Amino acid sequence: MANIKSQIKRNRTNELARVRNKAARSEVKTRVKTAVTSAASGSETALEDLRLAVKRLDKAAARGIIHKNQASNRKSRLVRRINALTSGSSES
Repeated sequence: MANIKSQIKRNRTNELARVRNKAARSEVKTRVKTAVTSAASGSETALEDLRLAVKRLDKAAARGIIHKNQASNRKSRLVRRINALTSGSSES
């Protein structure tokens, strides 16, 4: 346990940031999962869910929760995955 006043405060702020970042990362995962499941089921809201997932990824990157290149890679992978799901379901 730290006994220096500035380090005690730093520990508190680090913990708050950790909890905030954890919530944001969790929401990104939830939005991506929702977008994939709605695209797989052929839902009408699939496009809106994809838009929301991309928006959350961009927001997380802007806030420094994930790296901007990681956000870009995740968006690219997500769009490719959803395109494969939607094109595969329309052909069958």
